[in-house]
Amino acid sequence: MTSQKMVRTNGVDLCAESFGEPGDPAILLIAGAASSMDYWENELCRRLAAGRFVIRYDHRDTGQSVCYEPGAPPYTGRDLIADAIGLLDAFGQGSAHVVGMSMGGGCAQLLTLDHPDRVASLVLMSTSSGPGGPGSSNPDLPPVSERLRASFAQPTPEPDWSDRAAVIDYLVAEERLYAGSWPYDEAARRALLGRIVDRTINMASAVRNHFAMEDDDEGPLRPRLGQIRAPTLVLHGTEDPLLPFGHGEALAREIRGAELVPMERVGHEYPPRPVWDVVVPAILRHTAAAE
Repeated sequence: MTSQKMVRTNGVDLCAESFGEPGDPAILLIAGAASSMDYWENELCRRLAAGRFVIRYDHRDTGQSVCYEPGAPPYTGRDLIADAIGLLDAFGQGSAHVVGMSMGGGCAQLLTLDHPDRVASLVLMSTSSGPGGPGSSNPDLPPVSERLRASFAQPTPEPDWSDRAAVIDYLVAEERLYAGSWPYDEAARRALLGRIVDRTINMASAVRNHFAMEDDDEGPLRPRLGQIRAPTLVLHGTEDPLLPFGHGEALAREIRGAELVPMERVGHEYPPRPVWDVVVPAILRHTAAAE
């Protein structure tokens, strides 16, 4: 069973969708920066909903959720964490197995630390406890790849956000920068990205605003990893150019009892279809063991 609805929480409207039966153990999917719920593909959600109640949602400024002017988001990461709690309340879930991707993985870590009673288990996907490399506070963690650093130095110019075709071209080019070595299914990605563009209130806000949020001054997250008690699964791409595989290894090493499952040939991206037969069983096994 699939159901989409608008949820009023923390004074804002968020668009959310569920898969499966509400009485089954819940999985809450927290997307990465600039990502609507559509990036958790429909078929992936349906596969996860085998005996699970899967919830995905549009972050603020993405999809059909509340939208603000580009470059001026009046919220912080703390608000995004409060949104996740509010969604669990709205769906009548006391706790959930929380799956966080990239920025969503950072939110998931803080959610687990600050609201441990709401997290039945934790899945950290393509994420980290902080930036790494020389000059950072985590010099032992591998830095961004040279290819990606070069793209940061000369970023792709933003498109005319009113030009649908140009926006899709821009999103495809950005995705390719972060992808691993699995063949990039451009036709399928263009179809998905087209749906995302069509249902997003303001694409400029969606692309910019999560990176323009004010800092919560939380302090370093990494020293707190040892406090996490939720059973934890770490899924990390072996070819991640933004957060190389060493970031996933560090999470698995520093969170007590965590399991690390490599996603072979995967970059910094939502799991491509060729690895769903690894990712889905791993999440279902992990969530079953934590019940």
